[in-house]
Amino acid sequence: MKQFEVPFFYRSPLISNIKRKRRSTDKLKKDFSPTLLDFGAVQIYLARHFGFCYGVENAIEIAFKTVDENPGKRIFLLSEMIHNPQVNEDLLSRGVRFLQDTHGKQIIPFEDLTREDIVLIPAFGTTLEIEKKLKEIGIRTEQYNTTCPFVEKVWNRSESIAKKAYAIIIHGKPSHEETRATFSHAASNAPSVVVRDMQQTIELAKYITGEKPAADFYTEFKGQFSEGFDLEKDLSRIGVVNQTTMLASDTQAIADYLKQVMIEKYSLTKETLAERFADTRDTLCYATNDNQTSVMEMLTTAADFAIVVGGYNSSNTSHLVELCEEKLPTYFINNAGKILNRNEILHYDFHKKQELLTNGFLPDHAPVKILMTSGASCPDALVEKVIEKIAGFFTSEEQLSKMTAQFSA
Repeated sequence: MKQFEVPFFYRSPLISNIKRKRRSTDKLKKDFSPTLLDFGAVQIYLARHFGFCYGVENAIEIAFKTVDENPGKRIFLLSEMIHNPQVNEDLLSRGVRFLQDTHGKQIIPFEDLTREDIVLIPAFGTTLEIEKKLKEIGIRTEQYNTTCPFVEKVWNRSESIAKKAYAIIIHGKPSHEETRATFSHAASNAPSVVVRDMQQTIELAKYITGEKPAADFYTEFKGQFSEGFDLEKDLSRIGVVNQTTMLASDTQAIADYLKQVMIEKYSLTKETLAERFADTRDTLCYATNDNQTSVMEMLTTAADFAIVVGGYNSSNTSHLVELCEEKLPTYFINNAGKILNRNEILHYDFHKKQELLTNGFLPDHAPVKILMTSGASCPDALVEKVIEKIAGFFTSEEQLSKMTAQFSA
């Protein structure tokens, strides 16, 4: 796999050594067990896969190279490059400006742009409508498009099944940049509708079976279906794709549920299934799969609590938190500074969208056992600082250095 030129300050000597050693002993990536960092009084279990994925490293490389190679030019980000506050702040500090916020609200009008400006398309991609606006201004987006190849894979798959007259069901968060982009691309080729979760999928299925009157669909799914969507015709042949940062198991469950609905409604057999339902399992993102599988394997280890590091508005990170919360107390933080001292931690509740202060998060017994992972947009350097902060309550800097050296052997 390609090696990207990511700024050194995002790298971590400790974690780079760990990942290198795990790769050398597990080239086929079949071992999803966590890595134990044993500091004696505290034991930290790191997930097998975590941190920057291919798409994120690609986006960061293009963004920083663009800044370095274009001194004096106005450079804009369409919206957040990735959902990590440090990366976005680093780009802003270098003079890059946002055109929109993460929800698509305009910050700088497109009318203020000129053909001489540079506009970076984020890793999530963008809508066809926005691409058209930028091209009409004369801005070349191809050279500065950091859309993740795995997001584009979903778009391409949507297009291919659209040509076979399937409607597209998109599992994603309707307001998320990636889902908005995927919906735009899918809707340009086929009737499309977004479902947030299994609950909404079950409601959609009731329109397929006729359990609910068709007229209600247009109110219940307002803002989530393509223009001219004909419920009775367009839901007779379907395929399911997803926002790549969703829980892969959730997307698969949604696809399996809708497949069964189609089988029962149309009395399909294995041989006739493709007449009504497209197989799209190959669109699930490898990094999302690996990170989530690593967390599920890590959760088989008995521990006191879990820490997940990443941006608070990161979809893929929130799903890792969700998995951990099912098993044990979980603290979602975006940097080591949220660990205020040995007693207090300031962490994010993504359900309530607010930070909470918890006292006594470190138990008194020894060894304290902690599970740890991070989102696909989180620099390894941030994870290392969290490890240093926690280990520092129990051990010396010398032992931390020895741990880095241990994994370099």
